[in-house]
Amino acid sequence: MLKILETERLYLRELALSDAKELSKVLSDPESMQYYPEPFDSERVERWIHLNMDHYKRYHHGLWAVILKDRDIFIGDCGITMQVVDRETVPEIGFHIIKSYWNRGYATEAALACKDYAFHVLQFPKVFSYTNINNVPSQKVAKKIGMQEYKIFEKNGERQIAYVAVNSQKSSKKLESTS
Repeated sequence: MLKILETERLYLRELALSDAKELSKVLSDPESMQYYPEPFDSERVERWIHLNMDHYKRYHHGLWAVILKDRDIFIGDCGITMQVVDRETVPEIGFHIIKSYWNRGYATEAALACKDYAFHVLQFPKVFSYTNINNVPSQKVAKKIGMQEYKIFEKNGERQIAYVAVNSQKSSKKLESTS
């Protein structure tokens, strides 16, 4: 399976159907999925993996498996997907970490690596993250990786909050080319 990026403690690689059992530990967990309409059943977890495999081909990114390097353990997913934020399709960093690995900085570490990948490899001028207005832990991750509050909007009948980070290299290049 193709490794996409690496951090100090993690590596991110493409998801495979063989990840379904491990990924269901987060996507099927009611507490982990409390800000989604409902936890996923096994069929939906497999569809999730297929969707991301399609995104790899279509966009050259998607949600990737998050693996602890030192023990080669699957702990969740994190990556960049194209999402609709208030009628605008934007690159969005999302993540799901298995509950037993919460509060160890893994989501922040993976999300920061994805932000860098979005800016330096994919060359996006901006990248977003959004979540249910009540999902404070995910909002903290967005702030920790340097995102600023962007807007509050409604999606799927729920209030959401979006955060944004601007690619300073893209901004600098744009300024240089206009002078």
